[in-house]
Amino acid sequence: MTQQTTLLEVNNLKKSFGGVQAVKGVSFSLFSGEAVAVVGDNGAGKSTVVKMISGAYTRDGGDIHWEGAAVDIAHPDDARSIGIETMYQDLALVPDLDAPGNVFLGQEPMKRMFGFLPIIDREKMQLDARRLLERVRINLPSLERPISALSGGQRQATAIARFLLSERARLIIMDEPTAALGVQEQRKVMDLIRTLKSQQMTILVVSHNLEHVFEVCDRIIVFRAGEVAGIVRTKDVDKQAVVSLIMGGNT
Repeated sequence: MTQQTTLLEVNNLKKSFGGVQAVKGVSFSLFSGEAVAVVGDNGAGKSTVVKMISGAYTRDGGDIHWEGAAVDIAHPDDARSIGIETMYQDLALVPDLDAPGNVFLGQEPMKRMFGFLPIIDREKMQLDARRLLERVRINLPSLERPISALSGGQRQATAIARFLLSERARLIIMDEPTAALGVQEQRKVMDLIRTLKSQQMTILVVSHNLEHVFEVCDRIIVFRAGEVAGIVRTKDVDKQAVVSLIMGGNT
């Protein structure tokens, strides 16, 4: 990247559950238009940090800055209001609804029939859903098929299109986006991340798959025992160096 603009900065984040300190003063920054991986063993603290950024957990200490200004993220709505969206593994889609229905879920556009009777504007939903799906370079064979009939990559693209509908989304957090997908579907997800980066979206990817991380991510944040063990650029290290950080060694 020729010029890095800081989008998100977290400083000294802390979180405890009972007597266990899960996160012990974590700090890092994310820049516009980059994909950053979060890696580490189970229990390393990566999911807890991500949930503090997304508003699923409230932090016990530390600060979060968004585009240089301090923000208080205590709820997922707080995160969404500034442009942070989170895509969990279940995607939070309704299986029996089609793609437009899922994209507009809870915010369906309305029109008036006979000048007074409010009804859902299905035509607008279809047009806007297709536009958003084209933005992430996904062409569904039919917008009328239920989500349950679509492939894993197509379902993920639909979830992303829902985020883009708000036009506020700047940071998308993806939790193990290639888990339980076949090889071809994994490739589509990798292409989706590249497309979002090209549109200056910032992607934070929680992943155990180092091969995918090295393929699409610009930097890697390694967590170990509730702390940041290292932050490296993928072009400067190899997989073994990252594994060594995860296990407690040095690059």
